[in-house]
Amino acid sequence: MREFELDLHSEFLRADLFLNMGQPAEAARILQGVVDAEPGNQAALELLARAYYSSAQLSRAEEALSKLVVLAPANGWARRALARTLERLSRADEAAVHHRMADALGAS
Repeated sequence: MREFELDLHSEFLRADLFLNMGQPAEAARILQGVVDAEPGNQAALELLARAYYSSAQLSRAEEALSKLVVLAPANGWARRALARTLERLSRADEAAVHHRMADALGAS
């Protein structure tokens, strides 16, 4: 494993720790660097979206979740999380589409 990859993995784990410790804004700050370096990393995008959502940075959560849905259209969790984010942004009509997709994908 290259040193760069190891550093990104370490940063991902550190961000996960911050999120689990109830510091989502710090987790998001760390994860943004990981996602910038690896924009197709679905695990990093998911954790970044969770961090943004948990810190009430809803527009940023929407952006991360939208990217995740493009990368993985059959990801029911991402669809449900995007729907809930849109609801919190008072965009129920847009949220309904993603709720229906999440239901069809069997997401809870």
